[in-house]
Amino acid sequence: MEKIPSHDITPPTVGHHTPGETTTQEMYAKRRHIYVREIKGLFQKVRRSANWALMMGFFLLPWLNWGDRPAVWFDLAGREFHIFAATFYPQEFVLLSWLLIICAFGLFFITVFAGRVWCGYTCPQSVWTFLFIWLEHRIEGSRNQRIKLDNQPMNANKAWRKGAKHTAWLLIALATGVTFVGYFTPIRELVMELPTLEAHGWSYFWVGFFLVFTYLNAGWLREQVCIYMCPYARFQSVMFDRDTLIVSYDEARGEPRGRRKKSLSHTQAREAGLGDCIDCELCVQVCPTGIDIRDG
Repeated sequence: MEKIPSHDITPPTVGHHTPGETTTQEMYAKRRHIYVREIKGLFQKVRRSANWALMMGFFLLPWLNWGDRPAVWFDLAGREFHIFAATFYPQEFVLLSWLLIICAFGLFFITVFAGRVWCGYTCPQSVWTFLFIWLEHRIEGSRNQRIKLDNQPMNANKAWRKGAKHTAWLLIALATGVTFVGYFTPIRELVMELPTLEAHGWSYFWVGFFLVFTYLNAGWLREQVCIYMCPYARFQSVMFDRDTLIVSYDEARGEPRGRRKKSLSHTQAREAGLGDCIDCELCVQVCPTGIDIRDG
């Protein structure tokens, strides 16, 4: 791939290049596997609660009945779209346009004030990715244990853990595919017809499509979707201003970064020419996209 010449303007205290040095940068960096470290805290509890609530809503809604029909049923063949007591017809899709416009402006409004709340708490890609990471952590262990497991040769322990992880991922992906199709075909009939090969051919196609799509997206692609594919990530930063709540790195306080003894006081560290950043890289390890926030 042809490399694009670039000029490094990184301050001398950040990064590893000399200011003024001409470098080349690849348009797409080779993917490196990210081992996300699990953390605890108030905002993590809020995120997990939001994720579980969204997933439970997604998986349970098709099973709810409203009278003699599913509570949420998009009947494409009958051209009727049922949402609880309301029934919409194709000629009323202008209402959907208004709903999407309101949702878009609502998302932009929240982004201006609260930053990347959508990405971290409610984006389907994030919700399913965090679920897959949660399963990975429960089956293969902590970050250090997963790194050690991947670096060791294949053995019985590694084989069953890898097999169990991918089996769990595939089961979640299968449930996702069946549930999604269940919004367009009554799910109670669907789950009875799929094993007996009595379901419509398109049902098998879309269940298989979303099975593969979910497995690849949440299990393998993960941060690649956010970095290279997501259109919202391309322009959301233009909605930020100085009052937007975002997680950022205070270069004036953190630099020059460097390790130091625990016994070293803050004043002594400053006298030694060190900033508050101890260069532990925990901020990188907990980021699901593997971004070093210290580089911007």
